[in-house]
Amino acid sequence: MTDLLHTLPNFPTKLYTHLIPSLERKLITTTDLLTLEPLEIARRAQLPLLDVRRLTRHVLARLQSQLGVLSEERVLREYEGYLGIADTLSLSRNGSAIVTKWSVISTLDPILDSALSGGIPTGYITEVTGERFSSLYSLHFDVVLTKHRLSGAGKTQFLLSLLITAQLPPPYGLSRPTVYISTEHPLPTPRLTQILRTHTQLSSLTPLQKPSLSRIFSIQTPDLESQDHILAYQVPVLLARHNAGLIVIDSIAANYRAERSSTSSSGAALGLRTSQLLKLGHQLRSLAREHDCAIVVSNQVADRFSPTSPSPPQTRQTSASPPHFLSSSPHGSSQGMQSLDAAIMPPPPPSNPLPQPYQSLSIYPPLTLDHQQNFFTGWSSGPPPRLHHEQTPQSASQRYMQNQNPKTPALGLVWTNQIACRIALVKKRNLGFGGEGSSSTGDGERLWKRYMKIAFASWGPGTGSMGKGIEFEIWGGGVRSLVMKPEGEE
Repeated sequence: MTDLLHTLPNFPTKLYTHLIPSLERKLITTTDLLTLEPLEIARRAQLPLLDVRRLTRHVLARLQSQLGVLSEERVLREYEGYLGIADTLSLSRNGSAIVTKWSVISTLDPILDSALSGGIPTGYITEVTGERFSSLYSLHFDVVLTKHRLSGAGKTQFLLSLLITAQLPPPYGLSRPTVYISTEHPLPTPRLTQILRTHTQLSSLTPLQKPSLSRIFSIQTPDLESQDHILAYQVPVLLARHNAGLIVIDSIAANYRAERSSTSSSGAALGLRTSQLLKLGHQLRSLAREHDCAIVVSNQVADRFSPTSPSPPQTRQTSASPPHFLSSSPHGSSQGMQSLDAAIMPPPPPSNPLPQPYQSLSIYPPLTLDHQQNFFTGWSSGPPPRLHHEQTPQSASQRYMQNQNPKTPALGLVWTNQIACRIALVKKRNLGFGGEGSSSTGDGERLWKRYMKIAFASWGPGTGSMGKGIEFEIWGGGVRSLVMKPEGEE
């Protein structure tokens, strides 16, 4: 270990005085620490394995700090602070210290920020899910079929606004650059320029204060292999060198859907995708926590279908006396089978199994995933109001699902457990525009209303999946909420 101070002159060797003499007697060099397994080094030098592993990690972190892969503050906090050199991040921090360290990215809309409990915080994975853009074909009087590209629920518009506001100083942003990772389309720089030029709060800033497109790092990942490589190796280096405060992935499900369509849907393939999603969630959470940055991903959705003949929840009822399966009569066998069928088949459900407010919540049993997903997907299949001609809550729920067209975010329950917040952007048809039942406008874009729901968030109450949400619109300056004006006000 005599070459340790030649390699790292400022390495705190005083912390390892109980290890270095034994390592020098066994002629173990710094290269051996980086290339050999800690267990082998501990056996050769007759040292505790945990101490050798801690020394190896400390040396590696110091080398990475010199190369710019890790920041000096992180090395002090995670290694030397733990060993007593620097001030540690003690677990006894009070609530005020945690609140003062709370950093968020604003949407520049007070109503949307209030629903998000302040904005998009750092250190978490936030998902924005909703429908993609669609195409509308209109037939004009000259018999020309014209194609209009309509934006979807507004996921990309929401993400582009965050790329700009994250560069603003607190309390609106982080004063840090941002990263945009695209899996489908390149970064829409004309739209970013339009937001900077149109939004009044952004256009009024001085050139030094105004966000810049040069502070947005754009990366494209056309397939799953390149995505894994970039997130594992290139993004950590970029965060360490440029101190980026926001990572946007648009969208997280595109490469996984393409990978699944090219392979079989067997159990092995599904198990592999589950392990890939768990690994991805761990990587993103580690990046958010270690670099104190916000990670916002967009996700696609799929249609949710209601069953044609829903079966009511079945409950087993215990009897006070066991049935008699055996009989001495000549028809004992048939009577025994009837008694056995009566014991196996559950009794009819009670007339009022749940309180009245919850009877129309779902057509599924309460403990099934089909029922529970009403609370975390952002789209609910209930509780709809029961009309006078509808005798059962099942018919009301079927009518609700047919009218509202509920969705389910992609990647399933495994990915849902990896994120800390889900923002659902819902797009609904506005049949009342331009008069009663009007459904035709010049460009077709005003046919739709958009709502934002906070399905769940680990730092705030959210809006839930049951209500309508907060209505917003897409305009030249990004996204903004729509506040209902009082009657008589223009």
